[in-house]
Amino acid sequence: MGSAARERAVVIGAGVGGLAAAARLARAGLAVTLLDRHPWPGGKMRTLPSPAGPVDAGPTVVTMKPVFEALFADCGARIDDHVSLVPEPLLARHYWPDGATLDLFADPEASAAAVRGFGGARAEADFRAFSATAGRLYRAFDAPMMQAPQPRLGRLVLSALSRPGLLPVLLPGRSLAGLLAGRFADARLAQLFGRYATYVGGSPYLSPAVLGLIWHSEARGVWRVEGGMHRLAATMLALAESLGVEAELGTGAEKIELRDGRVAAVHTADGRRVLADRVVFNGDPRALAEGLLGQGARAAVARRATEPRSQSAYVWAFASTPQGRELAHHTVFFGADPKTEFEALAAGRPPEDPTLYLCAEDRGSGRTPPAIERFEIIMNGPPLTGGPPEEESRCRTRVFDTLAARGLSFAPAPPPAALTDPGRFAALFPGSAGSLYGLSPHGLMAPFARPGARTRIKGLYLAGGGAHPGAGIPMATLSGRHAAEAILEDRASTSMFRRTDTPGGISTASRTTAPARSRSSAS
Repeated sequence: MGSAARERAVVIGAGVGGLAAAARLARAGLAVTLLDRHPWPGGKMRTLPSPAGPVDAGPTVVTMKPVFEALFADCGARIDDHVSLVPEPLLARHYWPDGATLDLFADPEASAAAVRGFGGARAEADFRAFSATAGRLYRAFDAPMMQAPQPRLGRLVLSALSRPGLLPVLLPGRSLAGLLAGRFADARLAQLFGRYATYVGGSPYLSPAVLGLIWHSEARGVWRVEGGMHRLAATMLALAESLGVEAELGTGAEKIELRDGRVAAVHTADGRRVLADRVVFNGDPRALAEGLLGQGARAAVARRATEPRSQSAYVWAFASTPQGRELAHHTVFFGADPKTEFEALAAGRPPEDPTLYLCAEDRGSGRTPPAIERFEIIMNGPPLTGGPPEEESRCRTRVFDTLAARGLSFAPAPPPAALTDPGRFAALFPGSAGSLYGLSPHGLMAPFARPGARTRIKGLYLAGGGAHPGAGIPMATLSGRHAAEAILEDRASTSMFRRTDTPGGISTASRTTAPARSRSSAS
């Protein structure tokens, strides 16, 4: 097919979902333009500057490595030839206020032995039983939920029926906290595994028990990205560009133009009109519903696909020298009572006694940390729908006084610019209200309310953590695959109307952009 007849796709947002969709579409022969208002690729996989170099201020770990291997393989490449993913034998170190500590490992037998040393034979037996249940949940949900372009309740039920013992876990009203309370005699272990609900922005008391499968996805292995997590996003961008994707970072999309009920073009912040046969929106679907990409695009998703919102966070990213506790690459400092934490979040307040997650970015297996290390510390917080964010000084006191009480301090203290709060997240990612994970995961039917790749508008598709299959970089990367596959299926089953009366180009010298019309003349 000649270049003049190539179908044009515009991907709005260079998060991992958008990058994955762009690369696959270019590999399939489409002319792909990738736009992002930020000057970096990766979306929430961002960095902040520090005296020790860029500090990751977003996702901190790679799980489900086969998802990324498949992306590169589908694009004719090997991920290991482009970025170094280092397996971490120690998954995480956990501290409790009573001084107890527990390390969990990629080796299941090492984890079982550690749990036995932590809580005795009963704790080990409970851990083994829960791990087996988490594995069955993962296998039951992988194909019909995560790998499927759209979840179907019937397929999930049939998959669960084929695995004895799962149906009680899937009963309506069965929360993750309820499941764990019945599986662990030691409340500290229930607290530990309940924390996995926060990986998708939820409370273990309100999220369905099926989220126990997240433990299995992490127990299968975690990988540290050599050079920082942002290197993965840069590598995915390089893959897309090698396939012909024209990436314009620092160029935002202001409007999705419709013509005759389907997408026609994307208007950019610098006044251009980029023609498009297909558009992939890799942003929070709530931005569409709020009219931030034009009134015509408001009908793309149902309101129930964007509300209520998942949690936000207070994220500190800085360089300093730690004193006190021995840190792993991933360390968790638990609060005394998880109920008080999630009750506060549900009421729209930061927790008084929070659980704090710390990533020591310069630590890991076989590494000697430098004198000044890079750290990311995350405290759960409510989205802006719960009220204004806590002021920086109070957040600083809450986080670093809590760590000091747990025996960890930093010198020097991080500057105010090291904090990203829910308000800042809302500004960075329009329409999100500061929520980091899109739709709340609370309730058994929440996965079925999350929007899929196809929208109500012809030619407009979704990718990213706000779309199916959900939050987290593996899930967002899968969403990019689902969006690309939906486009290729729709492309094969329809005869595209080719526009011949409008010049195209990304600039005045190329073929897919024309001068932008006024807002009043575009639907």
